[in-house]
Amino acid sequence: MGSDVQVAASAHERMTIRHLLKTVVTLFKLRVVSLLLFAALAGAFLGARGVPSWIALLTTLITGTLAASGASAINQFLERDADGRVRRTSQRPLAAGEIEHPWIILVIAIGMIAAAVLAALPINPTIAFYLALGALIYVGVYTIWLKPRTVLNIVIGGAAGSCAVMTGGAAVGAANDPGVIVLALLVFLWTPAHFWALAMFYKDDYAATEIPMLPVRASASDSAWWIFVHAASTGLATLLLAFSPALGWPYLLPTGIITLVMVIGSVRLIQTPERKQAIKLFIVSNFFLALVLLSIILVTTARQLLFS
Repeated sequence: MGSDVQVAASAHERMTIRHLLKTVVTLFKLRVVSLLLFAALAGAFLGARGVPSWIALLTTLITGTLAASGASAINQFLERDADGRVRRTSQRPLAAGEIEHPWIILVIAIGMIAAAVLAALPINPTIAFYLALGALIYVGVYTIWLKPRTVLNIVIGGAAGSCAVMTGGAAVGAANDPGVIVLALLVFLWTPAHFWALAMFYKDDYAATEIPMLPVRASASDSAWWIFVHAASTGLATLLLAFSPALGWPYLLPTGIITLVMVIGSVRLIQTPERKQAIKLFIVSNFFLALVLLSIILVTTARQLLFS
């Protein structure tokens, strides 16, 4: 009897820990944050033209995690009512009412951003600038100002992702490096194509909350054309990066293939502007960015090892 109680208590504890971890991952959007950190690392490796110092890597990872997670939590705090009306987001912690005092999350999130910026400021003011700018764009410009008002919301809001790249470049003193700037441009151009594909799939959800995402306000055909424009522009930025002395052909081979796949996917979306094709393109766009960032890290590291 006693062992049964212990087993039940142990199972309950595991479920509680699992639920807590899930809550943290969802509340701070750690999956999205991990992609932003990946972009920041690529910016650092590209700017350093090899492996950055461990201080630069730690600074990038710690401050980037704090700032991006804090901004994500503020976004969910501000949108908790709208999230509760949408099936896809209704189970988010704040939307579902799991946290009794939501304002506590707001205070914690603001503290995380402030801690990241203040910690970076005496070490590297440029990092602090891009951390603050990224949070400001995501929370102030995108979430509060543009998202509820215009179909251009994610176009300009995509600059928050570009700030992640610039943070990595700044960590190694290379915020002005042409390659780092082109990579930031690539992320800026990629964001609308990526997000609009997802918005086409969840069009009804955005319509229910009256958020003016492009697929809600424009026809499926027009949306597909705009996605193609951004996908093709992203492809050009991807190819332009190959001219960086730190990359070249070893970078171009894998990224050229995935770029072609993404552009073909956007053309197919024009031919068949339906939800099924949109979600396929969304998945491909995830693989695209991941491969580009990974290629940058691996190629710059390999060049350093071979030619140092």
